[in-house]
Amino acid sequence: MPDRIHISKTIKATEMSPLFVKFPSLLFGISKSICNFAVQSTFNSYRDMKESEALNTLNDIREMMVKSSKVLSLSGTSSIIVGILAIVASYIANCILENPSLTQDDKTIALLSEGGLLLAICVSIVFFFSKKKASKSNMSFRMDQTTKQMLWNFGLPLLIGGILCLIFVMKGVYGMTSSMMLIFYGLALFCGSAYTYSTAKYLGYANIVLGLIDCATGDHAILFWALGFGLCHIIYGIFFYFKHERN
Repeated sequence: MPDRIHISKTIKATEMSPLFVKFPSLLFGISKSICNFAVQSTFNSYRDMKESEALNTLNDIREMMVKSSKVLSLSGTSSIIVGILAIVASYIANCILENPSLTQDDKTIALLSEGGLLLAICVSIVFFFSKKKASKSNMSFRMDQTTKQMLWNFGLPLLIGGILCLIFVMKGVYGMTSSMMLIFYGLALFCGSAYTYSTAKYLGYANIVLGLIDCATGDHAILFWALGFGLCHIIYGIFFYFKHERN
């Protein structure tokens, strides 16, 4: 009987021994899996962090390249003020043209004087608000290569259009003057938009279209002039402010 009990215990011990043999291996496998998971998680976190840092670096480089290749100190407020002044100037010009007491030469001199004064005031306003925006945004405000390229691309069509309009006025051909001013101003905005905010080209498109319509009708020069230089500038200035300056 004792032999049977001893044999039974021996059999049970033999049956349970694989469990004790496998347990350390099982424990080692679990520990290895946990370690691998921890290492993989750490590696993924490190990789994500590096990718995020690389993306931020690329964004910083891109932002620096954009700032160095474009004039970003233009202000939407100046566009709104210029538009308001253009509408006021349109009203004054209409009063001059409708004044029966003035001769044709007097009207020409008055309109040229008004145009020159308006141009000087608008340039001063744009300069003032651009400098103010540059100081507020810690941007450079100097005559660098990008600024020169922008002024050249914007100024050349404007200069050609101004000379052409002056020739028309000196020859007494007034019907096409407002059309030429709108068209060449639109071309100037389109050419200059490559070196500043690209949305400026849409203001150029609007002025070109209005100039062509004015050229086709020929009876509402002051109205189209007010729409192009006045209303379009106000609308674009409001759009520009909410898109680029509000924040």
